[in-house]
Amino acid sequence: MRAGPEWHEQYLVFTTEIGTPIDASNLARQFKRLLKAADLPERRFHDLRHGVATTLFAQGVHLRTVADLLGHSSVAVTSDIYTHGVGSVLRDAAEKMDSAIAG
Repeated sequence: MRAGPEWHEQYLVFTTEIGTPIDASNLARQFKRLLKAADLPERRFHDLRHGVATTLFAQGVHLRTVADLLGHSSVAVTSDIYTHGVGSVLRDAAEKMDSAIAG
């Protein structure tokens, strides 16, 4: 709204002040500044994506839903990249299988 008629709607999550695509290197620099200001460890901006996917899996969100949110064309891509090492999800699956077998 602040940009008024200068705004270029492109339905992007991160934009410049007028709605155009933000330069990836500028985004990375600003992200690093924010991390430092918040006294947080240095991370790549892309690591946020992995964190979201892992958190969603740990909360029991279905693989297809996570794949859709991440824009993957196949759940196999999402599974291969993001589901390794989600211990609580694996434990939960094992407990469910144990309950099913034990009756």
